[in-house]
Amino acid sequence: MANDPLRLVVFDCDGTLVDSQHAIAHCMDHAFAAHDLDCPGLEKTRTIIGLSLPEAIRKLAAPGMLDDAVIEGVTAAYKAAFFELRQTPDFYEPLFPGVREMLAALDTRNWLLGVATGKARRGLDAVLARNELEGRFVTLQTCDNHPSKPHPSMLHAAMDETGVDAPNAVIIGDTAYDIEMGRAAGMLSIGVSWGYHDIETLNNAGAHAVIDHFDQLPGLLETMWGTGRDAA
Repeated sequence: MANDPLRLVVFDCDGTLVDSQHAIAHCMDHAFAAHDLDCPGLEKTRTIIGLSLPEAIRKLAAPGMLDDAVIEGVTAAYKAAFFELRQTPDFYEPLFPGVREMLAALDTRNWLLGVATGKARRGLDAVLARNELEGRFVTLQTCDNHPSKPHPSMLHAAMDETGVDAPNAVIIGDTAYDIEMGRAAGMLSIGVSWGYHDIETLNNAGAHAVIDHFDQLPGLLETMWGTGRDAA
């Protein structure tokens, strides 16, 4: 309707839209091994997905073990490993079930869509291109220009770019970092149960709700925003 306020739905990428855990863990182990450091492995790496790369590396290493120069070296080794992995014929970083259908359902409501991710812009662009999602999002916020989650800078920028106020915006993510970022920005924060932090962690971080499948999202947002409109 003409008088309806603009609404903005911002998505995390890794663990929310795409299942990238195995690729991330592989490259993280490679980067640590390249600097003679103990490899963190999949389960430990899952806990830091969503943070910017230097912050993630600091959390994975033993306290006080890495100085800035080593962190910079591990970061560069990770980026090189991921670039190389992305060129392999069997590279696999699939969308989670229901992503395309959910985006189409939100489009019917004329809600603005965005992404806020700890990925670099080059990595996000590669994900969107591979999955033919270019042009689906009106604002793309990455770690290149912002502090790491849970700092709310990315969400503030997304709202500034779209002209949407915090009460009319929501962040959808799979980690406590996403939920905490949303709350710090004054936005609704919705967790997803299929990602890399468990439901208890999401709830403890202050999630307003947690969904088990993307087909639950449009109706939940209608309820939270009180729009009361049926799906088209």
